[in-house]
Amino acid sequence: MARHGATGPDDRLARRFGAFGSGSCLAFPPGAVFGERWVHIGQDTLVGPYVSISAGMVPGQQMVTDPVVRIGDRCMIGRDSHIVGHFEIDIGDDVHTGPHVYITDQNHGYADPDEVVHAQWPSDIPVHIGTGSWLGAGVVILPGTVLGRNVVVGAGAVVRGSFPDHCVIAGVPARIVRRYVPGSGWVEGAADKGSPAGTPDAASAGGGLPASGPVDPNASGTPTGGVLSAVPGRPSP
Repeated sequence: MARHGATGPDDRLARRFGAFGSGSCLAFPPGAVFGERWVHIGQDTLVGPYVSISAGMVPGQQMVTDPVVRIGDRCMIGRDSHIVGHFEIDIGDDVHTGPHVYITDQNHGYADPDEVVHAQWPSDIPVHIGTGSWLGAGVVILPGTVLGRNVVVGAGAVVRGSFPDHCVIAGVPARIVRRYVPGSGWVEGAADKGSPAGTPDAASAGGGLPASGPVDPNASGTPTGGVLSAVPGRPSP
């Protein structure tokens, strides 16, 4: 059943996507998948079973960017992972993930202490995962994350901020634990021993983990939710 239920580039369901490369496959059974026209999948990519991929808050929503979610060539997305896009999630070529990985470019604001969090307007901050990277099981990628090329993310890490090429990051919040230095090979810790965490993007300061000092809960980003038309139950911007 799993073999016959999978979606390939010649199947009717694949035509819903903005792009669906040759040799790619969505394994059966899928997770929740909607907003396909705003999702681009490259060539020879395998999306595992129970993986949810979405563009927008609800099916049929018109988005302000295209693609909202891009998955490159020769990627493998582990089973039961979630890629939740509202503005821009870009996953480079040859990226592999373990199971239960969560990637999103949106967080709710919480500036108004008298309003429930889910009713406050969210902000969207692009996410970029560099070519050749590996995300271990249970990794959470928060809005504003930028990973360089060939970055290894340890299982269970919660990631935000920017990380350079050729490093290993782990922990909550994720920090550089190893890095590659040309001429020296792999060395322990970050290049700046006083700042082993990723370089925080100013826009991602509200990304769910506290930075040092006060944090503006509605730090800059795209406070539109990627929405052209209002969504019922959401406040107007």
